[in-house]
Amino acid sequence: DKAPGAKCYFTHSLLPNYIEPSLPPTKKKPFSIFLAQPFTHTFDLILPEEIYELCQQELDGDAGTLHYARVNMTLLEVISGDFFTNYIKKGNIMMLSEGRPTVDNVFSLYEGILKLELDRPTYERCGLVGKPIEDGGKKHKKARYVVELDLRSPSMLHGKRGFERLIRACREHLSDSLTWLFHDLQPSTESNEETPISAFHAIIKTIKPTTTPLPSTKSPVLSSANLPDTYDPDDSASLLEYLHLLSLSSPRLHASDSIDPYLSRYEVPEFGEHSGTEVRNLVKLRWHGFIPPLFVRRLFLDVLK
Repeated sequence: DKAPGAKCYFTHSLLPNYIEPSLPPTKKKPFSIFLAQPFTHTFDLILPEEIYELCQQELDGDAGTLHYARVNMTLLEVISGDFFTNYIKKGNIMMLSEGRPTVDNVFSLYEGILKLELDRPTYERCGLVGKPIEDGGKKHKKARYVVELDLRSPSMLHGKRGFERLIRACREHLSDSLTWLFHDLQPSTESNEETPISAFHAIIKTIKPTTTPLPSTKSPVLSSANLPDTYDPDDSASLLEYLHLLSLSSPRLHASDSIDPYLSRYEVPEFGEHSGTEVRNLVKLRWHGFIPPLFVRRLFLDVLK
């Protein structure tokens, strides 16, 4: 009673029979959830075996393959020269610098928005306008600040006062060379074309899914009629726990599991009076790397189709 309990948020949405792949919804769940998280390092897709067999060729091919780069650059190099013109003003990229959030100075770039998370001494020296953020420290002492700048704004050009202030801060106070993760959301169609990032000797990384079969897996019987039951806090937490065990390929979910109840008493949850459980063959696919939300949305639409 002295502290608020942890919350498990659950929601569901009924999708239409057909969704235009080129113009999917942006405010309807789950698409709004995909777009709300710009950077993802691990993405799991758990499918029934029969569904996986239908889309296996696409998921193992180009549709399930993603390329990103690891590069060493200063923040000044990001907002200068051809890199700034081609990738930010004309193109669309996402970048994330090294560092621990709420501890180090961390920079990110997504949809043209440059986000600088700075400690208080660095923020005061830079002379940029930001807002304080919670950092888990003393309640009334703001130790960290975040600065957000729209680099696609017409005012973000050389000679403009706001942009020159950013250039000066990058040159004098944010001049360290950092390791960045880089992904081009609008890649060039010509493979032999020289790109601005080539001058920085980027290391190209390729993400392909790791497939893990989950045969004879106990799973709850879910239907739209049972959805109101899953809004109960305990049932929502049970469903979330079950999904986590699936992502871990836990042997506790195997139909032939016979562990001593002294060690584990876990049981697959049931939703509704007459739902029960069933044994199914499932497949887990995992992508691990620098994953943009548009890639997650496209995979979802491919599997849904």
